[in-house]
Amino acid sequence: MTKSMCLLTAAMALSLCQTTPIAGQAPGTQARPPEARAAAAETVPAKEESSVTEHSIRIGGQVIPYKATAGTVLLKNENGEPIGLMYSAAYTRSDVKDFSTRPIAFLYNGGPGSASMWLHMGAFGPRRVMTVDGAFTPPAPYKLVDNTESLLDKTDLVFVDAMGTGYSHAVGKAQSRDFYGIDEDLDAFGQFINTYINRYGRWNSPKFLIGESYGTFRSAALGNYLQNRYSMHLNGIVLISSVLDLSSITFGSGDDRVYVYYLPTYAAIAWYHKSLKNRPSDLAAFIEEARKYAQGEYASALFKGAKLAPAEKAAVAKRLSYFTGLSEDYLLKADLRVNLGQFNVELVRSQGLTVGRIDARFTGYTRDLLAETAQGDPEGPAVGGAFTALLNTYNHEELSFGLDKDYNNSSGGTGQWNWTRRPSAGGRGGGGGGFPGAPNVQPDLAQAMITNPHLLVEVENGYFDSATPFFATEFTMQHLGLPAELQGHIQLKYYQAGHMMYLHDESRVQLHENIARFIDRATQPAK
Repeated sequence: MTKSMCLLTAAMALSLCQTTPIAGQAPGTQARPPEARAAAAETVPAKEESSVTEHSIRIGGQVIPYKATAGTVLLKNENGEPIGLMYSAAYTRSDVKDFSTRPIAFLYNGGPGSASMWLHMGAFGPRRVMTVDGAFTPPAPYKLVDNTESLLDKTDLVFVDAMGTGYSHAVGKAQSRDFYGIDEDLDAFGQFINTYINRYGRWNSPKFLIGESYGTFRSAALGNYLQNRYSMHLNGIVLISSVLDLSSITFGSGDDRVYVYYLPTYAAIAWYHKSLKNRPSDLAAFIEEARKYAQGEYASALFKGAKLAPAEKAAVAKRLSYFTGLSEDYLLKADLRVNLGQFNVELVRSQGLTVGRIDARFTGYTRDLLAETAQGDPEGPAVGGAFTALLNTYNHEELSFGLDKDYNNSSGGTGQWNWTRRPSAGGRGGGGGGFPGAPNVQPDLAQAMITNPHLLVEVENGYFDSATPFFATEFTMQHLGLPAELQGHIQLKYYQAGHMMYLHDESRVQLHENIARFIDRATQPAK
């Protein structure tokens, strides 16, 4: 049981305007034109809101008392004008007297345009949504439980919702789309973190970033941004299901690298679904075999393009069939290049099923059995209903926040995302001119590690994640251009799970233990 005390401030003027009854308004209110009403609304200052509640949880044999603070932080532009309210749910251990002994981590999901609900309610927050492992979770009533894999035993936690998601939104003259971009997003997160650190006196606490998916892209750039903009040096960055070079997951015309990157993931997924003719017993050994073939004979064959001889092409198709479970005929028709959507719908087409992208352990019915490419991702619907229902219930009933608000799972603004970087962003430039390519924050991470040579990085990879394939991540981490001493500051961990490896019970326990050890390592006194 928890003891609750709510310190909720007055609602924002915008919310008040939205809830004013249409009938019986004061004379003249509705008679004003829309532009006049908007101008009047802008004169009312945006107000932060917060709710503080007290709780406790047992993790690893110890009872941890903690304070939960759900609330918004006001963001301002360079002229000091309010532009946004950024929402977070923060959990801080109550019995800590010296903050220099207590780490603090900022956590968020990706998208871009996803709220932090997945890491918050699925992985590391003190309360967790129970879902069916690898299958569709039936409709309500759902179950919310204490999360014994919460990282509260190692660090305070601040789950931050990107602008336009959760309860985060633009105010004043700003619009949500003003925050939809790589650098715009960094400005918002950077200002939020700096404000939080100042407000709660955490400058001397060990600091961590923990992001998932596009959140890893954000973290790589944000670590460098915080150092450059605020002289804030981090202890560690955890990248969960990482992508720093977006070209590595883009099946671009004429670019064969991505097929090489994806082959070991295809092999792992085919192994999981027992689609292989001679299925090996050892998954890790099979994946290593696929890695070697992908970067060797397969890459060499694709590089030859139209010069690849028919006999060699047939031999490659046979080997690809061995690794992927797809027929040699299908692979030959695909010119040895099967993109992700094609693989997901073809692998278990004979069973009338499509496998998931975020987590290939999930399958869903294929409506059009003649479809060339997957029509959707069954993982999202399988768990989305449970997370949405219990997040809202939890916010309202346990955090005492958001009862009269809509929590947005996503911003819906990805299509408006500005992928262009500021000229000075990312540290070292590419040199030599050329044309813009896919966004890549490898230079940001490399520069952050060079500037702060004690910064540690850990990368968490799911074997059955086809959104951010692990082999592409391995390539990225091996090509940061770091000195040998700093290259050793990067560690990669693996799970027999998908993109959200915490949906798999065994992997969630393993994930907690890996990150807990990482935090211990990153907070050891320098020698």
